[in-house]
Amino acid sequence: MEDLLRDYAPILIFMALAIGLGIALILAAVVLAVRNPDPEKVSAYECGFNAFDDARMKFDVRFYLVAILFIIFDLEVAFLFPWAVSFSEISMVGFWSMMVFLAVLTIGFAYEWKKGALEWE
Repeated sequence: MEDLLRDYAPILIFMALAIGLGIALILAAVVLAVRNPDPEKVSAYECGFNAFDDARMKFDVRFYLVAILFIIFDLEVAFLFPWAVSFSEISMVGFWSMMVFLAVLTIGFAYEWKKGALEWE
């Protein structure tokens, strides 16, 4: 039990500090916050003028498609960086598994390109 407490003591201290700091910051915001802000300060700001349309209007599905494609290829880069940094220590299994990963992403990209998902009319 003593070894377990000694192993987890830094984690428990860190969690207590994080929770304490979070509570302190929230309380400071409550105490120091402005009670009657200027109406201009709390007005909605989009692009310099007041909103004149409903915020729940329908968007073209291409916006969502571009966002999904960005996330997919952004994650590809996130997986590629650690692999490239440790490239000298990677075995052939690690190398070929990344090649399969990149091949699957390339095939998916080619499929989306062929289907016209990247075309903006």
